[in-house]
Amino acid sequence: MSASDFRQVIDIDLNGPFIMSKTVAPYMIKKGGGKIINICSMMSELGRETVSAYAAAKGGLKMLTKNLACEWAEFNVQVNGIGPGYIATPQTAPLREEGHPFNSFIVGRTPAARWGTTDDLQGPVAFLASKASDFVNGHILYVDGGILAYLGKLPK
Repeated sequence: MSASDFRQVIDIDLNGPFIMSKTVAPYMIKKGGGKIINICSMMSELGRETVSAYAAAKGGLKMLTKNLACEWAEFNVQVNGIGPGYIATPQTAPLREEGHPFNSFIVGRTPAARWGTTDDLQGPVAFLASKASDFVNGHILYVDGGILAYLGKLPK
């Protein structure tokens, strides 16, 4: 990966949320509170070949989320993140084809034994956007079917 490609990933996945948060926070503070939900990733916790820029950006976003939560908590602004696992989307469709080694790897590595769906993200986002999460701040809610909790099966 070239340095310019690396910078582009950082600009989109880390600098973009920073700029958006800094833009909306004054309005939230003025109205007495608000919710910011960043789209983080379980890749802020794990390493894997070929995703260095993405993992670096999402790791930075995880820490940006925690730090902005600290900065704006006194103004009743909660800053949290969703950390999706591997989600079935049009972008991941080629990887999910039957027989693709990555599909087998993800299904075998995930205790739920499946890819997530966009529907799996709706409840967690609704919770973080609601009053039910008013005392939840600086948290990354991983929606990953248990993949971060799972070391894997013992060989037979």
